[in-house]
Amino acid sequence: MMEGKQRVVVAMSGGVDSSMAAALLNEQGYEVIGVSMKLLKSEPLEARPISCCSVADISDARRVAHILGIPFYVKNFQEEFEAVVIQNFISEYRRGRTPNPCILCNQKLKFQLLLSWAENLGAYFLATGHYATVVTEEMGRCYYLRRGKDSNKDQSYFLFSLSQKELARLLFPLGIYSKAEVRQMAQERGLCVAEKPDSQEICFVQGKDYRPFLRQRLTADEISPGPILTSQGEFLGWHGGIPFYTIGQRKGLGLSGQRPWYVVALDAGRNAVIVGEDSALYKNGFLVEDIIWSSISSPARELVAEVQVRYRHRPKTATIQPLSANSARVTFYLPQRAITPGQAAVFYQGDILLGGGWIANVED
Repeated sequence: MMEGKQRVVVAMSGGVDSSMAAALLNEQGYEVIGVSMKLLKSEPLEARPISCCSVADISDARRVAHILGIPFYVKNFQEEFEAVVIQNFISEYRRGRTPNPCILCNQKLKFQLLLSWAENLGAYFLATGHYATVVTEEMGRCYYLRRGKDSNKDQSYFLFSLSQKELARLLFPLGIYSKAEVRQMAQERGLCVAEKPDSQEICFVQGKDYRPFLRQRLTADEISPGPILTSQGEFLGWHGGIPFYTIGQRKGLGLSGQRPWYVVALDAGRNAVIVGEDSALYKNGFLVEDIIWSSISSPARELVAEVQVRYRHRPKTATIQPLSANSARVTFYLPQRAITPGQAAVFYQGDILLGGGWIANVED
């Protein structure tokens, strides 16, 4: 390690955010090492201008590292990505749930495997381009994850699984900036990715439709047709396979009539899609599993917090009733629309993230 400098590994995806994270830390006097994770064994045939993790993205990250004058590596996590992220994605849809692969990739690959690799490289810190901030009490006895300054880009939701040990070793340099400020700073530094579009798609799925990917990975038995039923059990038609539907879906049901129908539940046991009117999508509560309390100890009694049930959901006040150290029942004060099993439920008090887990069963 260079004398007087702390070594930090920056996870560089090839986008403007992680590139600016590396640039800022380099300017702050850290010994910065860039790394890109190679995740995909094969890329979709179609060009992916707004995806991530492609060969082109790795090339962009390498170019930025050259501009900054920092070392750059590519770490191969293809096998781990397939086993942990892609197989979970397939399994969740098979069960009638809607997964969030980006959260799992962060949790298992970036903040576990990549952090371990950084430690073996002699780095104390791992940094990313997430819009969030780590804050600590005096003497560093407890670390908290705080929402990013830019409410439109805040990404703390994707980071709920971070433990105290991991929070102590992470840097999020962009948490105090807006997206517009980050792009402006990248332009001022002559970074080639300053105007690169944000990643918006699932990196291993071509375009916005995940269904062709599942058709390639699932057997005919796993996507067999079944009944479309109302909540009262009335038969309305046939669906094309449970994995191709999600809660709140309206289009693609193939149902005639003037009344608009929405998917309100998926019954994998009966291979049935349950539909209802829009009002049937509003529920008060759900069970959450595999909770990680990142900022507080597992509560022994009920607490009140703001709960966010998907990335673009505005958090709403709810009671969290612990059932065990890592499970709880969440009850909103006001019903919320399209609470979806398989998605993450993240708990906040103000802008501080308390923890989160995975939505299991939705309750009336």
